[in-house]
Amino acid sequence: MALAIVCVLAVVGAFIVRLVDIQVVQADQLRAVAASKTADQSTVYGARGEIVDTNGNVLAGSVTRYDIVLDPLNAKPFTRTDDGGASVTVSVEQAAAEIGAITGSTGAEIQALIADALAVNPESRYAVAAKTLDVDDFQAVRALKIPWVGSQKHPGRIYPNGAVGGNVIGFVGSDGTPLQGLEQAQNDCLASINGTQTFKKGKDGVILPGTTQTIVDAKNGGTLKLTIDRDLQWFAQQRIAEQVIATGGDSGTVTIMDAKTGKIRAVAQYPSVDPGNVGGIDEYYRQALSFTAPFEPGSTFKALTAAMLIDAGLATPESKVVADGWFYPDNGARIKDSIPHGPMKLTLTGVLAESSNTGISQMGEALTPQQRYDYLKKFGIGDVTAVGFDAESGGILSQPDVWDNQTYYATMFGQGLSATPIQIASAYQALANGGVQVAPSLIEGCEHDDGSITDVPSASEKRVVSEQAADEVVQMLESVVTDGHFGDTLQIPGYRVAAKSGTAEQGDGSGGLKDTYVVSMTGMAPAEDPEYVVSVHISNPTKIRSSAAAAPTFQQIMTQVLKTYRIEPSTEPSPDLPTTY
Repeated sequence: MALAIVCVLAVVGAFIVRLVDIQVVQADQLRAVAASKTADQSTVYGARGEIVDTNGNVLAGSVTRYDIVLDPLNAKPFTRTDDGGASVTVSVEQAAAEIGAITGSTGAEIQALIADALAVNPESRYAVAAKTLDVDDFQAVRALKIPWVGSQKHPGRIYPNGAVGGNVIGFVGSDGTPLQGLEQAQNDCLASINGTQTFKKGKDGVILPGTTQTIVDAKNGGTLKLTIDRDLQWFAQQRIAEQVIATGGDSGTVTIMDAKTGKIRAVAQYPSVDPGNVGGIDEYYRQALSFTAPFEPGSTFKALTAAMLIDAGLATPESKVVADGWFYPDNGARIKDSIPHGPMKLTLTGVLAESSNTGISQMGEALTPQQRYDYLKKFGIGDVTAVGFDAESGGILSQPDVWDNQTYYATMFGQGLSATPIQIASAYQALANGGVQVAPSLIEGCEHDDGSITDVPSASEKRVVSEQAADEVVQMLESVVTDGHFGDTLQIPGYRVAAKSGTAEQGDGSGGLKDTYVVSMTGMAPAEDPEYVVSVHISNPTKIRSSAAAAPTFQQIMTQVLKTYRIEPSTEPSPDLPTTY
């Protein structure tokens, strides 16, 4: 009995020592080991913010995407119940073929993934079979009920309107990194913050009910609201695409701007990028050319020179000049008009209607180079706009003390400098708005989950020229439509339209000129109280090498703008300003 008692006490003592060792000495270590086998955590993804147009239509949104993953170690035949309730054995080959039929792979490719993973690690439990599947394909894979197939979800980006506004919206990479356009420039608004949750799982990897806890809450990105009108953007893209193709051009842009507010209602481009298929277009055309590609604008600048002259009190719409086909100033420059002609007795209005380089050069001599430079800077030439678009160019406007003899005159009619389509539209907005330029805007603001709105642009204004000068120039531009070379092409029944054409030779980068042109048409309507500015540019048209290539598109788009915003027709006729004397 004594021996039995000693043995019992020895066993009990050993149990007590072991119990103390487990529950006290090694407690922390054992709890950590147990937790590592049963506890896990996962990322809770916040949704990247939407980009919407001025009417709330979604231009870019977030969806859940799924990666299909395999467990190579457990990739074995399994039993599945068919529709009739019978148990059917499914081989690895059959399962691989079923997966491939949904994910766009072959059964052999799926089997190769498994084999390759096991070749690297015989205990491999992970291989990716497909990435970024939509919910329908994910559900189809899930319905196969293959025990060694799982999934991982993560946020994805969709662009429901394809290429509509694509060059402005931009795009993100396959990993969600913003790469271009507003997706990149406005990432602070759009970016989400991911959260974290923990859970416990059983031996089979299934999450145990009631064990999930959120450690860090996810935060969704804000909604970026643009000034763009989706439907108008679509219409402008269609029209510029048709005309670029019809005229054999390289590319084209259209800008539509509210003359009263500076809000940009469309920034169309052809070729244009579909953010959902970025690889489908050359890299150069993925950018927004209206902001990033300056060019020598040509005769659209004559309206700016005319406004300078009138504002400075140096001319009126009826000021007179004799414009010959060639003009040879005393400084040795050589100025010619696009079409050979003899002397023409033109008013300043007639100079714009005839688009005479020699006429505007002679009248522009009344302004000093510094005056012209200062006026152009006030119009916004040479500086990036307030939009602050990603990689936006400010164009080129040299100081007048470095102008050579030819540039001295060429800047009066849009050569010897460069500007972007947005800058030109903004300059004409100042003329349309009584000489007051409102900072152009592309964004209305960023709305957050709590309802607060940030990033609202300030509608800063500055007077560029007097109201009288601006109004008189607009009336003079009506003569381009009524008395110019375009006949009925620019006219819109019921409305007074003011516009100016431009045909500019392009520099070759070494001081010479290429045999290519950028042709344009910029204007406003209704001319008696302009509401909208439309600017159309076509690069290197080969079938029509003049601004006549841009005129029909301008008319079509301006007509649509007036319809879209239900602008009332004009009630008074255009002023009959004399073009000759």
